[in-house]
Amino acid sequence: MEYRRLGKSGLQVSELSLGSWVTFGNQISDDVAEQLMIKAYDAGVNFFDNAEVYADGKSEIVMGNILNKLKWDRSTYLVSSKVFWGGKLPNQKGLMRKHVMEACHAALKRLQVEYLDLFFCHRPDVYTPIEETVWSMHNLIQQGKILYWGTSEWSAQQITEAHYVAERYKLIGPTMEQPQYNMFYREKMDKNYLPLFQNFGLGTTIWSPLASGVLTGKYIHENDEQTRVKLAGLEWIKEKNIDNEEFSNKVLLLKKLADKLGVPMAQMSLAWCLKNPNVSTVILGASKVSQLEENLQCLQVKEMLTNDVMEEIETILDNKPKLTIY
Repeated sequence: MEYRRLGKSGLQVSELSLGSWVTFGNQISDDVAEQLMIKAYDAGVNFFDNAEVYADGKSEIVMGNILNKLKWDRSTYLVSSKVFWGGKLPNQKGLMRKHVMEACHAALKRLQVEYLDLFFCHRPDVYTPIEETVWSMHNLIQQGKILYWGTSEWSAQQITEAHYVAERYKLIGPTMEQPQYNMFYREKMDKNYLPLFQNFGLGTTIWSPLASGVLTGKYIHENDEQTRVKLAGLEWIKEKNIDNEEFSNKVLLLKKLADKLGVPMAQMSLAWCLKNPNVSTVILGASKVSQLEENLQCLQVKEMLTNDVMEEIETILDNKPKLTIY
């Protein structure tokens, strides 16, 4: 396991991390969740990703119970939460000062930790002045309740505005962004965020590196009843990814390339993400220990993705964003 700096900060994060979306408190038992965390930790993973909305808070409760039971040295791991979707009533959703503060306190209680290493604004809030959100995050850092804050699925313009607000008032700005990034969804990382990497040293904790399982190749011939697309509320995944004919045709070609390399397609897809120097960490999701074990092996595949192989992949994908030169 290699460790990468989170943007321009001094914080070192494992290049692979473990996320709890869909699985913890929902798809898997607490015992399996514990086994996954132990397997990841023993492999060198030091970042565990969570959010207030995951399983309506149950995901953080499960992770908190596991952390409390295992008694790992607090300096050896990072844990995150995200704020935006806290509930259905007024002030339970968004990035206003009240909800940001209350969401942080609730996450600390559920996760049973004294501070959050990373705290993300899960989505942009068009109804709250960005100054209020930046000040709220800055104050939480000053209070020692969070160490770093960032954004998730914000536009480059919104992140830039947050940095300008921070500079104007001499506040601590966002350190990282959590975008979806994989072979099929790459516009933000490979084009829109490039000025942010250069100007602000933005770090990234990417999610859905396998496009919700599409880039494992399993949907070519399988119909797994246990897969996340069968879970209530996640039908959009099937609609957006699995039923996409363009994706299906490319997956077939990518699978042939992976077979030629002698590696599982999932490992090749994960290694492709790791080849991007602007990726701080790739968040893995898993419902089985065997699945996590296999995906962790993508670290050995990185070196196999030579320039020639990367060119083959680009030829298949045919979706590399074109940069505008003024």
